[in-house]
Amino acid sequence: MTDTADRSPRWAMLMQLLAERGRLSVVEVCEQLDVSPATVRRDFNELAAQQLATRVHGGVVATAVAYELPARYRSAGKDAAKQQIAERASVLVEPGMVVGFNGGTTTTAVARAVAARPDLADHRQQPALTAVTNALNIAVELVLRPVVRTVGLGGVARPESYEQTGPITENAVDQMWFDLLILGVDGFDAATGATCRHPEEASINARMVARAERVVVVATAEKIGRATFSRICTAERVQTLVTDAAAEHPAVVALSEAGVDVASVIASSAD
Repeated sequence: MTDTADRSPRWAMLMQLLAERGRLSVVEVCEQLDVSPATVRRDFNELAAQQLATRVHGGVVATAVAYELPARYRSAGKDAAKQQIAERASVLVEPGMVVGFNGGTTTTAVARAVAARPDLADHRQQPALTAVTNALNIAVELVLRPVVRTVGLGGVARPESYEQTGPITENAVDQMWFDLLILGVDGFDAATGATCRHPEEASINARMVARAERVVVVATAEKIGRATFSRICTAERVQTLVTDAAAEHPAVVALSEAGVDVASVIASSAD
């Protein structure tokens, strides 16, 4: 990559490194991203100007806001897997359904895949689908699709995830029913269930689960068998998992034994 390359993909990688390591030097970013020291220093100065990092001698240190970066800065390294998961999960949506989406990059990919389905555009009744979400970015995308009636839940938005939380959100969720909930998580394990990092998001997610007839967890492989801080629901409350984890992975097997229908988007090693 050269100094004149488009900054967007470079920044996505840079921000991912910063989120993972907390501190970066000019030398290590030059090596990781194959860019010149001058380019890295300019990027570091821009990070500091946007209050995403603090400039220190020879590098930068992540500020509090950068420890969990906004979705627009997250790496595209898992985009292929997330797209496969999104395509598989999108077929579970039927015309006429009320579908809930919580926040996250994987649920966002599913929402896009659902909205792009040609059969929904051709459905005799328009809008063909009602989408309910507490994620601002998902609402903004879906509201532009004439096949989707978009319902936002309101509340206080978290800049790290664009998810709205708090009493306003809770009151809105409690008035609704979902035919299907597409649930993004930070961890999913047979023993600990579905979890996320933040209690306020877990509270809203749990309420959405309680109002859903069917819950579908969408999660990339590194989240399977993992437990994070706040429980959303038990594994038994989830009907389906769509993941790129292999079907024979021990954590996936345990989830299957707990009654979760697992749809793996990769072929079994036995195939």
